[in-house]
Amino acid sequence: MTDPSLRDRAVQLYDAFTHDHRDRRTLLRQMTALAGSVVAAEALIAGIAASPAAAAIVDPADKRLDAGMRSGTAAGQPSRAYYAAPKGKEAAAARLGAVLVIHENRGLTPHIQDVARRIALAGFLAIAPDLLAPQGGTPTDEDKARELINAVNYDLALAQARAFADEARGMSRASGKVGVVGFCWGGAFVNRMAVAGGIDAGVSYYGPAPAPSEAAKIGVPLMLHYAGTDTRVAQTGEPWVAALKAAGKPVEAFTYSGVDHAFNNDTSAARYNKPAADLAWERTTTFLHGHLDA
Repeated sequence: MTDPSLRDRAVQLYDAFTHDHRDRRTLLRQMTALAGSVVAAEALIAGIAASPAAAAIVDPADKRLDAGMRSGTAAGQPSRAYYAAPKGKEAAAARLGAVLVIHENRGLTPHIQDVARRIALAGFLAIAPDLLAPQGGTPTDEDKARELINAVNYDLALAQARAFADEARGMSRASGKVGVVGFCWGGAFVNRMAVAGGIDAGVSYYGPAPAPSEAAKIGVPLMLHYAGTDTRVAQTGEPWVAALKAAGKPVEAFTYSGVDHAFNNDTSAARYNKPAADLAWERTTTFLHGHLDA
């Protein structure tokens, strides 16, 4: 995908497919018209889509971590989450901030579990809820996962996330403070959690924003990361940032020039931007330590 205009148009088509609920046949037809053949279209789609087979940045069996999936109930419904925490003498003696990691519209994928492990290695107690658990849990079929996301009971999802936050405050090694970081659909969810209350800090990556009128309800510091080419999210993100600042709310907002929506997702070869992702990650972990550490 060497032609920048071809690449940009392909990314726009794929984002419309994933976020505007278009069907895969329409996507393939549009990509074929753009690329000139079905084979070329499939190659474009493969480069943009997140790859479930992509290697993890942090091995699930990393000996520096205690990590794994747990199931139970939250808000009266089935719940499931991936937990990760640093281990070792120094980590055991520290009081750590807890961070909920909220998934994209594909659910609790291996990539989001990997992000939870990265959060843990950065010195936090990480919990990545599967907010599709009440519907049977995240399926391996990403198209099916997006269908389930569209049918999520949002009030229930917020209640379950709040239950995980309350649990995190009581963990034996916890500082008593809880932050939340989310990506895309999860980035929008971070904003909604901040409006609803019950957290101490929030970080949203390229998440669509609430109505500007909701800014007055924010009582926690926010960090918002946006992609420079992501006009879809900017339509809500720019008014949201302006409203937060006008209301005197503690917000840090960054737009990364020339990068695409999902620039942090290293399993998407075409959209991942390492310099932007690394800078956003450094800002994120510094921000969370500043607000969550004991």
